[in-house]
Amino acid sequence: MESHSGQGYMDQMNVVPFVDVMLVLLVIFMVTAPFMTEGLEVDLPQTRTVQTLPQDEDTLVLTVRRDGTILLDEYEVALEELGTHVARLIQTRDKILYLRADKDVPYGLVVQVMAEAREAGVDRLGIVAEAESREQ
Repeated sequence: MESHSGQGYMDQMNVVPFVDVMLVLLVIFMVTAPFMTEGLEVDLPQTRTVQTLPQDEDTLVLTVRRDGTILLDEYEVALEELGTHVARLIQTRDKILYLRADKDVPYGLVVQVMAEAREAGVDRLGIVAEAESREQ
């Protein structure tokens, strides 16, 4: 029989370096994650009274850009598919949708987008605007 006098190979894998690397990666991702979200460029209309848009993860934001592009959160969707996507997303969230439309978007397109959202089952629709600047 062979004796274990401390001069053999260990039969267990050393996971300490793996854990160290994983902790470093975790810290890096935690620090850089807030910088990875970038806003969509929309020239919002201005008004005197503005309520801030909630910043929680459940907030569903529908953006209509000047060129007619429609974005649901950050993902581009066609007007014809908008109702399907909204209906799917509000099943797991509150039935609140915030609409951000560029001030130069034709009114007819905004109304169409609102109608699609209503048909999809949205209970409350919030309109997002910017605070009016005092330098006019």
